[in-house]
Amino acid sequence: MVSPQIARAPSNVIALVGMPGGGKSTVGKQLARQIGVPFVDSDHEIEQRIGGSIRQFFDQHGEEAFRDIESEVIEALLKRPGDCVLATGGGAVLRERNRELLHAGSIVLYLRTTPEDLFRRLRHDTTRPLLQVRDPLARLRELYHQRDPLYRRCAHYVLESARPSVHALVNMALMQLELAGLLDPSRVAATVGAEPL
Repeated sequence: MVSPQIARAPSNVIALVGMPGGGKSTVGKQLARQIGVPFVDSDHEIEQRIGGSIRQFFDQHGEEAFRDIESEVIEALLKRPGDCVLATGGGAVLRERNRELLHAGSIVLYLRTTPEDLFRRLRHDTTRPLLQVRDPLARLRELYHQRDPLYRRCAHYVLESARPSVHALVNMALMQLELAGLLDPSRVAATVGAEPL
């Protein structure tokens, strides 16, 4: 049963898609808090299932095996009873099956960020394998051009997240969901202070 927070929604789940480092987890946690539902990170759920880090699994078993597990986890999460906000991995949209599952089984918000803004935000991040290359900006541009059409195909709504704070992005998401009649504004918690992405 859909909770009172999410009214007339086709699904109990609000899913966030977008580029790695685009703010899905940070925004997702705040959005979930605002509407009073649990936050779930699909990458965290995958690591629980495989009993280790995604990076190690990727290195040992390859992308295809990882994407198989990612699809299984996304499908299982979308079938769970109850409302939640779901942050997906940046590459989840690469599989058509995942795009179909997300689009049909959740309200999908695409947090769109340009490669240049992502580079400014992540240039000192040493934990992301995709940035540990000779030209990280070129890599981000390549990923963006490959994935942006897929994110758009999967999404119900696109939120431009170039440089706003987490607070601003959460408010944009809430406003979009309210305008679409998917969220009861009287149930939304008081907004939090600004926090940069």
